[in-house]
Amino acid sequence: MSEIENSHRAPHSDVVIIPTYNEKENIEAIIDAVLALDGDFDVLVVDDNSPDGTAALVRGVMERRPGRVDLLCRQGKQGLGTAYLAGFDRVLGRGYERIYEMDADFSHNPADLPRLRAALEADADVAVGSRYCNGVNVVNWPMGRVLMSYFASKYVRLVTGIPVHDTTAGFVGYRADVLRTIGLDTIRFKGYAFQIEMKFKAYKGGFRVEEVPIVFTNRVLGTSKMNSGIFGEAMFGVLQLRWESLFKKYPQKASGTV
Repeated sequence: MSEIENSHRAPHSDVVIIPTYNEKENIEAIIDAVLALDGDFDVLVVDDNSPDGTAALVRGVMERRPGRVDLLCRQGKQGLGTAYLAGFDRVLGRGYERIYEMDADFSHNPADLPRLRAALEADADVAVGSRYCNGVNVVNWPMGRVLMSYFASKYVRLVTGIPVHDTTAGFVGYRADVLRTIGLDTIRFKGYAFQIEMKFKAYKGGFRVEEVPIVFTNRVLGTSKMNSGIFGEAMFGVLQLRWESLFKKYPQKASGTV
């Protein structure tokens, strides 16, 4: 069972979903940075029962900023993909028009959120904060990890045909219609393959996916959740996605929508 706090219908159009597991060093600062932006971005934190007390810190921010921050607590660590799916389900029920994925550790700069929103307000259905659409824009990663990430995205693009340079990007904005259409109940991957699967199904559904160049900065505080199992899921998962796409039809963007 999950615990949902501060339930309400959205007063604003934009919400940022931040999954957390042991992010006490970052969570208050990242929420405050999002709320300080022009344009009224709300925040939903999806916490997987962090033993370091992350959820308690979020509740403190909720008291300071009532109506702007919500908390969904899950019983145990269940994976990035399922955290976002639970968050999508929650915010779609509140009537938000634009939904964003963002890490808690400042590797995604909150100041880039208005640029993602501008793309969605123009003609994009999915706005990808891209490290690789304009060279390689990654700060403080070991060279081996940069090369692994860069060539993994190239591999995914080659196999799937997605017209995106940063296919594994986790800083992404969606129009709500995309999430309502692509069949969230059919999304099965949990790690980086989740990000690939979301983009792939949006693209196959006829939605416009646009990249917005960003600079990705490695976390300073806290511990990375990346592991070899997550990477392996992504590498083999794309082959499965491609094979299945040869035999199935995908829910399509409604005709006449922008």
